[in-house]
Amino acid sequence: MTKPAFFPTEQRQRIMLVAVQAPYNKTKNIQSYYDEFLHLVSSNGLKYDEVMYIKLRTTETGYFLTKGKLEEVRAVCEEKKIREVIFSDVLTPMQERNLSELLHARVYDRTRLILEIFEKSAHSAEGKLQVEIAMFHHKKARMAGAGVHMSQQSGRVGNKGPGETAKEKETRHIETQVNQLKKELRAMQKVRDNQRKRRLENNIPHICLVGYTNTGKSTLLNQLTKADVLAENRLFATLDTTTRELFIDGKKKGVISDTVGFIQQLPHQLIDAFKSTLDELQYADLLLQIIDVSDPDCEEHIKVVAEILKDLEVDKDMLYVFNKADCPQEQQLSEKLRNKYQPNVLISAKTKESVEPLINFLRDWNKQQPS
Repeated sequence: MTKPAFFPTEQRQRIMLVAVQAPYNKTKNIQSYYDEFLHLVSSNGLKYDEVMYIKLRTTETGYFLTKGKLEEVRAVCEEKKIREVIFSDVLTPMQERNLSELLHARVYDRTRLILEIFEKSAHSAEGKLQVEIAMFHHKKARMAGAGVHMSQQSGRVGNKGPGETAKEKETRHIETQVNQLKKELRAMQKVRDNQRKRRLENNIPHICLVGYTNTGKSTLLNQLTKADVLAENRLFATLDTTTRELFIDGKKKGVISDTVGFIQQLPHQLIDAFKSTLDELQYADLLLQIIDVSDPDCEEHIKVVAEILKDLEVDKDMLYVFNKADCPQEQQLSEKLRNKYQPNVLISAKTKESVEPLINFLRDWNKQQPS
């Protein structure tokens, strides 16, 4: 039954966010990291009641937080009757369990937060399968040391063996589910492989859009191809890879694909699950890295994208596309970046006229491709 809009907020579980500046976090502008965390939470459709900002000189193996900070968080949870705590950083399964028991609240971390956003944003059958696999892997990792009740034997006296523990049974169930999902995913990959094979045989140039999440990739794809891909101011608004024909001067010049956006500390489960989709990057003739120059941390985002591409062993020709360059101050920022990251173009994906520098580049690039 759906709750009416006027339902008292006290009736829902009270949520607190813990934004942490950990010693290993090399972000120069920590406020932007905090803002991104809050944006992730809102992208997941969550409303929170409290936010704590914590700077750590070191992290603890058992609880992540040091003793003093841990007591501060516990006191706020008790005073404000917090029942759910979300951390901006990645926690180990043991840290999650220990914190949950101490705070008497459900605790989850950045990984779970991003997984939930992906779960809500995947719409294609392939995207849903990939997210489901990542969720199962995450759940399996949390099964280790899950508690006494999960370690009880299910066998009885007189049986040949001691029987399975509940934990072993659940782990086996997860592995069975993952294997079935991977089988379904491989069938879908065959279709993608056949499409790619035809493209390669016909020498059709393939361009892929890459970049940090929420930089305007989908907006640009819509502008270049008249596609109708969801584009909104939300992290991971769209996950499903979309490929469209690219026409310049009324003639087909190739195909262009939008890919999932990247983010710092992107859960490895998602990178593994989406490798089949991201394999498209291996076969691309050109990568367009879309960069939001209105974001003061855009250079850090360029580095994050470079690191993930390196992990994926993707080494392709790259054009840096500096987007959202509408204001004079942003044009000044982009000038510094343009001297450092080349080749590049400066555009605003909002209007067709503003993407002309990119179209001109693609027109010249296409002429150099084998026919």
